[in-house]
Amino acid sequence: MLNTACEQNKEWQDKGLTPIQIAVNLSPRQFRQKNLLSSIKTALDKTKLSAQWLELEVTESSIMDNPEEVASTLQSLHQLGIKLAIDDFGTGYSSLSYLKMFPIDVLKIDRSFIRDITFDKDDETIVKTIISMGHNLGLTIIAEGTEEKAQLDIIEQYDCEWYQGHYCSKPIPANEFELLLQDNKPKHLN
Repeated sequence: MLNTACEQNKEWQDKGLTPIQIAVNLSPRQFRQKNLLSSIKTALDKTKLSAQWLELEVTESSIMDNPEEVASTLQSLHQLGIKLAIDDFGTGYSSLSYLKMFPIDVLKIDRSFIRDITFDKDDETIVKTIISMGHNLGLTIIAEGTEEKAQLDIIEQYDCEWYQGHYCSKPIPANEFELLLQDNKPKHLN
């Protein structure tokens, strides 16, 4: 999956489309592999994709086992220029101290909080708090599972800068996504 994502992103860049970051989920098992760093370097070298255009997503549970080793791995990935995200934030058992211990760039608020945000005040309070805390730590915040305009209205009220979910788009194949990138190609000033 990593190789395919890097190849596709580089292909779009080579076609002159606006460079974008592509996010790849790492399973807890992948994250614990001893050759993780070399596998990622190989994928980037093979595809000639600059590390700045790759974002790796790890779940809270992935980073709980051995915090010192995890910190070392994340630091090595971050030093390559790769963006790092905690996926499904708010559902695990991690300590908030990990947010300052690990070189994280992005918090992805778990969809379970977004799903009920329009009628559950506790979920709204949790989302508001995560967004505020994340911003105060200099992190980018993404609300996962945004399916309705009413959900988007609430997260925008708290200055959540990104969202993902069916309200934006259902999953689409790479060729259809390329058309979206072509439509948003930047104009060059002469």
